[in-house]
Amino acid sequence: MEFKFVILWTDALVFLLVGIVTGFTVYVSRKEHLRAPWRHVARSRMGMAALVILAAYLVVGLLDSVHYRPALETSGEQEKVRYSAEVLSVFDLIATPFRERQEKTYSAPFATHLYAKETIEFPDGSTRRDFPRLEYGGAHLDDPHQDRFADIVLTSVAGIVQGVVIWAALITLTAYLLARRQKSEVKTVVKRIAKGETDIPWHVMLVTAGLLIVLTVLAINLGLKYHLLGTDKVGQDVLYQALKSIRTGLVIGTLTTLIMLPFATILGIMAGFFHGWVDDVIQYIYTTLSSIPGVLLIAAAVLVLQVYVETHPEMFDTIAHRADMRLLFLCIILGITSWTGLCRLLRGETLKLREVEYIQAATAFGVSNAKMLGRHILPNVMHIVLIAVVLDFSGLVLAEAVLAYVGVGVDPSMNSWGNMINAARLEIAREPIVWWSVTAAFIFMFTLVLSANLFSDAVRDAFDPRLRQQ
Repeated sequence: MEFKFVILWTDALVFLLVGIVTGFTVYVSRKEHLRAPWRHVARSRMGMAALVILAAYLVVGLLDSVHYRPALETSGEQEKVRYSAEVLSVFDLIATPFRERQEKTYSAPFATHLYAKETIEFPDGSTRRDFPRLEYGGAHLDDPHQDRFADIVLTSVAGIVQGVVIWAALITLTAYLLARRQKSEVKTVVKRIAKGETDIPWHVMLVTAGLLIVLTVLAINLGLKYHLLGTDKVGQDVLYQALKSIRTGLVIGTLTTLIMLPFATILGIMAGFFHGWVDDVIQYIYTTLSSIPGVLLIAAAVLVLQVYVETHPEMFDTIAHRADMRLLFLCIILGITSWTGLCRLLRGETLKLREVEYIQAATAFGVSNAKMLGRHILPNVMHIVLIAVVLDFSGLVLAEAVLAYVGVGVDPSMNSWGNMINAARLEIAREPIVWWSVTAAFIFMFTLVLSANLFSDAVRDAFDPRLRQQ
């Protein structure tokens, strides 16, 4: 299959962020004083379980960040290759059966018929009001009313067995690698993992990974025969939409945090350390900025961008490029408006650190301000930065849903949990109620935010000097 790679702005920034995190990991691995707190994080059972779930979200987000445009079919050999206007991702390619199986309109989870009655015309010319059969959901069943329950049970059992087999292979591979590293026997390592005697809680991580594997295989097996979480108004699979929304949530949470960090860290430390007019200017800036209603500022910025995009259509080749520019602009605006809280915290902590004995001694010995900020102040406020980053990530993921609800979030053509909830507000009010879209968005968003918060607790316990001393 011929295709053309498409690099969106957010794609480039996402992989740049992955490169930065990889470089930081390599740097930390070479410094013992930096490895020590992360080893404490690795010993946290709850933190490692949350990390496994976050890693699963990250894999889906990265697969959805590699975009391409497939080539269109050509009638002649000499004709120039033309590419589709639709921008797809590697995740779309993997999830092709879910993406292409589109029904007419709403259908409930595991349903074989549409959710609303329609007038059906029979070959003899007669008509009747009834629930039409779905084109894909349960289409393999001859008699859905009699065979559906048994088929779901058998498919579920087969999926669980396949997931357990894959899980067993993962346990064996993990034990083999650990045994090879520790120069021990595989059986001995397996026993230690099962009893929880390892430094890193491998048993918790493997159990969490096993649950994810079983759920994934089960969802694939059932999703190929039924719409596991139903379909929306235009007949698209809700499970596919929820998975596609993961990238949007991760991009808003990570890129916005990346934009916000330099402002908050640099200005907060400078305000607390230098006092005087520097502190006054920085306080005036973040006090003024925090006094502006954030939603109004975001709405104004998004509307200005929308007008610019509509007046310069030649700058955007596809709908995906326009939606990506709006997503990037939203991240920038959220980053500019969300750094004030962390800046206040860092200013207060720096004011306290400035008066401790070792800072006074460094000042007496003539140590430059830059060295004191880099070697003494910054390392001692990093626990605040790290915990604020993860908590802000959770808040930004939730903020996207709120902004989409009021109409100033991501582009309506882009999959996001906010857009799913925004579309579901009218579905909840109808009779019969359509509950599965908002439920799917809630479950996926809740799992991501809860995992991020649990991991942030482990990071805080490891990096807070007072807790570490206790």
